[in-house]
This record gives sequence, C-alpha cells and structure tokens, in this order.
Amino acid sequence: MKLSLTSGALVAAASIAIASPVFAHATLETAQAAPNSTYKAVVRIGHGCAGQPTLKVRVRIPEGVIAVKPMPKAGWALETTKGAYAKTYQLYGDQVAEGVTGIVWSGSLDDGYYDEFVFQARVTDAFQPGETVYFPVVQECATAKEEWTQIPAAGQDAHSLKSPAPGVKIVAAASGAPAAIKAGALTIEQPWSRATPVGAKVGGGYLRITNTGKESDRLIGGSFPLASKVEVHEMSVQDNVMRMKPVEGGLEIKPGESVELKPGGYHLMLMDLKEPLKEGQTFKGTLVFEKAGTVNVDYTIRSMAGQGAATEHKH
Repeated sequence: MKLSLTSGALVAAASIAIASPVFAHATLETAQAAPNSTYKAVVRIGHGCAGQPTLKVRVRIPEGVIAVKPMPKAGWALETTKGAYAKTYQLYGDQVAEGVTGIVWSGSLDDGYYDEFVFQARVTDAFQPGETVYFPVVQECATAKEEWTQIPAAGQDAHSLKSPAPGVKIVAAASGAPAAIKAGALTIEQPWSRATPVGAKVGGGYLRITNTGKESDRLIGGSFPLASKVEVHEMSVQDNVMRMKPVEGGLEIKPGESVELKPGGYHLMLMDLKEPLKEGQTFKGTLVFEKAGTVNVDYTIRSMAGQGAATEHKH
C-alpha cells in the first residue's frame, strides 16, 4: 500500500521536523523581563541525556541578576553556590555585593517526562531594553550530560547554535512602571503624581533616586508642564499636624544610598497647577540636580488614593 501526502501535510511534517530540536532545548517559560524588576524564572526540561534520566539540573546566574531565591522541589535536593558580584548593586536602598551565583537541583527525571525548575530573582538596570540575559543550564545524567550553555556573539542568531543557553529579552517596563533612568551615577525610578481635585493649585511629585557614585549630589528642582514652579519640600508632624517646608539647598543623595520621595515625606511640590491632574495621564517633565544637571522624566498620574492617603498641607 502506498502512502500519499498532500502538499499541506508535507509542509506540516516539515515544520514539525524543523521545530523538534527547539522543543528539546532547556527553555525559560517567561521570555521577557524589565530592568529593576522581579523575574520568576521557570526552567523547562523536556528530556534526559541520550535516553538517560536527568539526575541534576544546574543553573548559572549571570552578573547583573541578584537576590536569587530558588524554589524547593518535592523529591529533589536543593543547593546554591554563593559568591561576590563584580560590582555592588542597590536593592531597596541597601547595597548588595554578593549573592547566589548558581543553583543545583538533584533528583531523578525520566527521559520520557517533562518538568520545571523555578527560582525568583531581581534583574538590575545593568541590562537595558533590547539586551538579552542568558542563564546557562546543564543537565547531568549517569554517564552523559546536556549543556545548554552557548551564548551568541554580537549579531549572531541564538537559533543557529546547537546548544543555546535559555535567554530573557529585556524590554521597557509596562505603563505605570517605566524603566529606570540613568543620569551619571544616579538612577531614577518611577516618577509619579497623584490625581488632584478640581480647583487644586498644588500637586506632589514622587520617585526614588539612588546614587551609585562616590560623591553626593543634590536634587534642587525641576519642571512640570502644568505647573509654574517645581520645588523640593519636606513634610513633618508638629502638634499632630502635617506641615511642609522647602528643603533649603536641595535634597542630598549620598553615595551608595537611595532617597525615596513619597507622600508624607520628601516630595516635589508642583506649584500653581493650570488644570487638574487626571488618573492615567502621563506628562513629560524634568528634574534638576546640582551635579547631574537636567534630566528628562515622565510622570504617571495615579488615583487620588494611590500610594498613601492624602495629608493636610500646612506652610
């Protein structure tokens, strides 16, 4: 009996044949991440080594990925390797100089089965949108191994490699959480403001500034398209009343430290608003620093209830 295939079936068969090696690779479930964000890595293992069960899964953590926390897996022993980073990173205002650089799960996964291995990490702003971060993975079996560790050279397509390392494409943060802005030694994160009621003449500007340099800098002002002036202010409690005053000489950002401008503390005062700020709007403004100079930023307008309750302003 002769077996005949239509042209469509031939194309489908050819497609499956071409795609099969891709499914054989160790891959990551989520292929994108943003700078300065938490990333949940799910490493997918689809086969063993030449028919042998996988006994160990090793993941190497690249420089620039910090605060790694692997997820324990039932039936598997878990080990981590720790070491010093090539540079110091900022994590929620603290300096981090070392951490997990490798993870090993030990157990047994039959060649005929599929499984996933999970860890959480922080992708720092060492990576910018358009770059790809690679996590080399090695499967160890009784007498063989599969090494998914090849990293493409500049301009090379990862699909051309025989054993490519799983990669994560760095993309700009989603709306409402823009990518961090670099200005010399300063990193500026998530400028935002709160929506204002009709008739309000002032608004607040909030953000986080981190100084990775060796010298202090000062935030001395800025600009906002709907405000006549932008000043740096500080709130404090006096006689159970929240009071506000300008920060004379500007707000200092010391070397190796982060300063958060937030409701109830340091903030930017948007003076003489021309119209109300509405949730969902985005405005282009600037920040002015003593040393870093003028930096362009985008402010996202959040709800009136967002990021803390309103406070009474007393000058």
